[in-house]
Amino acid sequence: MKYFDTSNLRGDITGGLTAGIVALPLALAFGEASGAGPIAGLWGAIIVGFFAALFGGTNTQVTGPTGPMVVVFAGVFASLSGNPAYVFAAVVLAGLIQILFGVLKLGQYIRLVPYPVISGFMSGIGVIIILLQTARLFGHEPTGGGTIPAITAIPGAVMDPNFSALIIGLVTLAIIFLWPKSIGKYIPGALAALIIGTLLSLALSGAPILGDIPTGLPEFMIPSFSGDTLVIVLEAAIILALLGAIDSLLTSLVADNMTRTRHHSERELIGQGIGNTIAGFFGAIPGAGATMRTVVNIRSGGETRISGMIHSLILVAVVVVLAPLASQIPHAVLAGILVKVGYDIIDVSYLKNAHKGPRWDLVLMAVVLGVTVFVDLIQAVALGVFLAALGFVKQLADEQLRNFAKAEPKVTTEEEREILDRAKGRILLFEFGGPLSFGAAADLGHQVRERSKSVAQAIVLDFSGVPFMDVSAARAVETIACDAGKSNKIVYVTGMSDKIAQILNGLDADHCLPSDTKYDERLDALREAIRVIEDAAPKATDGSITAAE
Repeated sequence: MKYFDTSNLRGDITGGLTAGIVALPLALAFGEASGAGPIAGLWGAIIVGFFAALFGGTNTQVTGPTGPMVVVFAGVFASLSGNPAYVFAAVVLAGLIQILFGVLKLGQYIRLVPYPVISGFMSGIGVIIILLQTARLFGHEPTGGGTIPAITAIPGAVMDPNFSALIIGLVTLAIIFLWPKSIGKYIPGALAALIIGTLLSLALSGAPILGDIPTGLPEFMIPSFSGDTLVIVLEAAIILALLGAIDSLLTSLVADNMTRTRHHSERELIGQGIGNTIAGFFGAIPGAGATMRTVVNIRSGGETRISGMIHSLILVAVVVVLAPLASQIPHAVLAGILVKVGYDIIDVSYLKNAHKGPRWDLVLMAVVLGVTVFVDLIQAVALGVFLAALGFVKQLADEQLRNFAKAEPKVTTEEEREILDRAKGRILLFEFGGPLSFGAAADLGHQVRERSKSVAQAIVLDFSGVPFMDVSAARAVETIACDAGKSNKIVYVTGMSDKIAQILNGLDADHCLPSDTKYDERLDALREAIRVIEDAAPKATDGSITAAE
């Protein structure tokens, strides 16, 4: 494919334009919250957004300052007493670390995030957006950042509304939700709402507006650090790099889900790293893939990297030329636009049908959604991945143990069936199906012990279906073999690959396995087991063999 695909140029222009306009107040607010000032936030969105789009691996990604990144950066800014050389040294170093992540191909592991976690994360983002903008629809600004202050501000805003802002906000919502799709192909509803809402505010005075926007070009600076600040700068850089990588690749997954495409994780990390490295040299705050702005871009028609670059160019135009016009945009208009964005992000289709699917997946989605809204985005995903992995291992272990305890081994030949029938329970055949997981390992020894308490004299362990095992499974095999030896039962091993044998030998977990009872074919092991048992069994008066009690 062409690096710059111009086949969707109109959609990319409208997507980048809308995303840039939506990014404007967020960039200013994040810059102010970081301690570096609004202009640092604006140039962070411009620089990181442009170069991440140019060199990144997610075509529709829009990059800029994000809440998690700003929280960490603000802590760094405070701990380093606002010294620009030290603070932005951490940003430059974070960008270089992200480039290293991409070169080492560490981004592929983010793709392992399961759908319920992504769904909960997306829906949580949507809920946060709506909660943060509700008070602004009524003409009020939440005091403090975060979801909780936004929620507590809603009752007061509803009881004491700014009617000019409320009318503008409701008109904006009506335009966005009811805008005809036929017209939306040419003029996105969000852009139309922005223009109409701003014009309406000229007739309805009193609604809060953005106000003066800082202007000016950034100055090049030389980052540095001293021996006293080296540890702080290095620690901050690592945290920013990790957080930015996770934030960006999660947004890439969201973009993949919406566009039915697949991003290039390594290239995306390199693009994000280049953007943050350059931003640090110009005193701009670091950024990451911004879910909300990416969704705005996609919903407005953006499909290629050109849209993300246009988003940055729009912000440059605002800084250099259009600041007086952009300063007249009412907060209520942007709030209305963002409420629609939040609604679109919520995974309504899954929520409608979630009760028909696995209950654990629904619980997982709800947990991730709740933690995303009320705690932290990254912690929500980390917890979701942990719980998903834990749930998967539990289900896998339960299935393995259920089959191991109840199901009969698959007898492949008539001779195998005849031997087991002749043994009358004195030979127990255990067939390990698939990889032995650590979740089932703890109970394997107990299962064998319980089933071999009766007349069993020989145990055949079939490893032909085991491609690999971990330490826990190896110890379980050791327990089975040693317990059998103490009970005077002969253990036969069949179908064990060289790889499994090396693992057992390397961990000294095969010391209870007789060296002369290993066979390549299960039938050979069964033949030997029945021969030994029958030779050792007492003879009846008529010459037949009796089973040992």
